[in-house]
Amino acid sequence: MRIIRDHQFIEPQSRGASVAIGNFDGVHLGHQSVIDLARRAAPDAPLGVMSFEPHPREYFAPDAPPFRLMSPEARASRLEKMGVEHLYQLNFNATLSGLSPEEFARDVIAEGLGLAHVVVGADFCFGKGRAGTPTDLQRYGQQYGFGVTIAPLMEYSEHTVSSTAIRQALSDARPRDAAAMLGHWHRIEGPVIGGEQRGRELGFPTANMSIDGLHLPAFGVYAVLVDVLDGPHTGSYHGAASMGVRPMFDGDHPNLETFIFDFSGDLYGATLSVGLVDYLRPELKFDGLDALIEHMNADCTQAREILAKT
Repeated sequence: MRIIRDHQFIEPQSRGASVAIGNFDGVHLGHQSVIDLARRAAPDAPLGVMSFEPHPREYFAPDAPPFRLMSPEARASRLEKMGVEHLYQLNFNATLSGLSPEEFARDVIAEGLGLAHVVVGADFCFGKGRAGTPTDLQRYGQQYGFGVTIAPLMEYSEHTVSSTAIRQALSDARPRDAAAMLGHWHRIEGPVIGGEQRGRELGFPTANMSIDGLHLPAFGVYAVLVDVLDGPHTGSYHGAASMGVRPMFDGDHPNLETFIFDFSGDLYGATLSVGLVDYLRPELKFDGLDALIEHMNADCTQAREILAKT
């Protein structure tokens, strides 16, 4: 998959694509539907996705709490698996954010990227002040020579499928509801980093991962599916993971610690993708290490039973 970051310097082979436009945080079922419409709208054109980095919400409110469901790298990996050939991951800056809706349609879509067709959701807004609507985009498409399809919003359990609804499900400790809207398990992807090795001392060595910059699901213990994406231990595994600040040890910085069942090996530096399947219990502070180990054994037994049926 080719990643393009600037609409002003485009190689000929990166032009003429049929493109779904949006932020695609989570690449949920609604996003997948928009991408599929782009694929079908111009089947002879390269399939593309246009997104923005940093996310406009991060650009305009840099001090707001983290909200992203996935990192740009995880999103790119997911899109590539879906067959996306061109990812127009445009630099969102003062120049781009200051374009009027017509300037965005003309300068970015038509003249800059030379797109053949674009697909947007029915709630899509674009241009300075989010002033442009899908109907405006259709009008500009007719004027500047590109096709436009407006995708209807998707519903799940009487609610619109959206990144906001998925974040709420994760905050409410409902990972299966989040997965139903995503079309896949909610995954946290990143490198294994060094920890304090307390898990190893307790008989539960864990792979530690940062969750900085991401929306924080409910703190607690989860049954998880683990994919090791590179290195000598590449493969798929089952496990139990703790999300949170480790109250037994007076921690204050959240991270993800995953105990992989029936595994032996060094994972430092390897990239993991950890899928949240079921929420087992909240974080707790126990009376002592013996009580903690007892609960960890029970957590692993419960997670094994759940994952055996998943």
